[in-house]
Amino acid sequence: MADGPKIAIPFIAAALCSPFFFAAEHAPAATVVGPDSYRAAIAQAKPGSVIELEPGEYNGGLLIDRLSGTADQPIVIEAADPSQPPRFLANPGRNTVSIVNASYVVLRNLVLDGRNVPVDAVKAEGHSKFAHHITIEGLRIIGHGSDQSIVGISTKCPAWGWIIRRNVIVRAGTGMYLGDSDGSAPFFAGLIEYNLVVDPRGYGIQIKHQVARSEDHGEPIGPQTTIIRHNVLSKLDNASEGEMARPNLLVGHFPRSGPGMNDRYAIYGNFLYANHTEALFQGEGNVALYVNLFANPFGDAVHIQPHNDVPKAIWLFNNTIVAAGSGIVLRGEARSYLRSLRANIVFSEGHALSGAYPGNLIGEYRDVDKYLVAPRDLPGRMNLRLKRAAARNGAGRLIPRESLPDVDRDFEGLPLAEGDVGAYARGTRLLDWAPSISIKPAVRP
Repeated sequence: MADGPKIAIPFIAAALCSPFFFAAEHAPAATVVGPDSYRAAIAQAKPGSVIELEPGEYNGGLLIDRLSGTADQPIVIEAADPSQPPRFLANPGRNTVSIVNASYVVLRNLVLDGRNVPVDAVKAEGHSKFAHHITIEGLRIIGHGSDQSIVGISTKCPAWGWIIRRNVIVRAGTGMYLGDSDGSAPFFAGLIEYNLVVDPRGYGIQIKHQVARSEDHGEPIGPQTTIIRHNVLSKLDNASEGEMARPNLLVGHFPRSGPGMNDRYAIYGNFLYANHTEALFQGEGNVALYVNLFANPFGDAVHIQPHNDVPKAIWLFNNTIVAAGSGIVLRGEARSYLRSLRANIVFSEGHALSGAYPGNLIGEYRDVDKYLVAPRDLPGRMNLRLKRAAARNGAGRLIPRESLPDVDRDFEGLPLAEGDVGAYARGTRLLDWAPSISIKPAVRP
């Protein structure tokens, strides 16, 4: 790994980015506690409580059991000093952060050190009936890689309205595993953004398929969108092989009928890098995949294929894909599910898109340097913009009329126009951020 990209993993003090940030003049009085007093303070928390944890090592875990804030007054548990985050040490037999029947809780700016103990870092427990409107922000999760089944952030009960933002997960068994393997614990209406997942054994992020939804605990009924945006998921090293190999990101289907059947994923602005044994992305159900960067110097990039069900409604547009294997693989009856496949840049080997999909810029992997600025450089120096001459000859962009978030913006938040192809708008401006193994800076509004 001496020649691999350098990984910038700073601790993220993200309080000001949270929708639950209170202006100082309106902030409730905080309760400041340490390793000897924090559990009692958390157990007594009420709507609007702000519990600040002093620097130090915490050995007793963090139990969020039957804690309920409100939309206007969440319960906030955070570092008293984000520059000296409290460090929670894992112990055998219990997950470090355990969430049971909780709602409107914010957890922010902590270090969770697994110490290679076989427990999860954050888990909405399987015996919980619900966990909704939970914010997990600015955590650094390390030492949770003793087995592929060990997870950084996991939900095993019905979970909706979650915000998972600006967390760093390093060499976990699995970065995020949201939902249960049998489809009985739906995760939906979530926002997963600006996270960095580095070298997991299995998935960087997986959202499981869903069998059905209930309305027992106030779950929303109408169509919902789960947004996955501006994340960096790299599997350059440490990945499992053979039957245990997994994509960087996989999303499963929504319920086949009833509430949730018309939900969808909006997946955009992400940088997915390197996978020796699997595709970077795999999806089924209802998925909009746009303005992402996919770079895999070892294999495939995007697979749309049956997993636990089949693809239902798929939009693929304005992605930039550079893959030593296949670029875009469409399995099953593509005519029945493909809603858009246009304005992508795809340089790959094998499974080249045919003339049946006009409006994309397609080429062989060996020719990618002729069209993109620095596509083979390591992250941090990589530049997947079109060269100026190629940009003038780009395929046409047809802006989708679907009500997708930020559908008219490129990878860096600039406006896209008719004729733009790939994840970047045309122009000669330098990159705001060279794709790297670090937290992506906030894009311009």
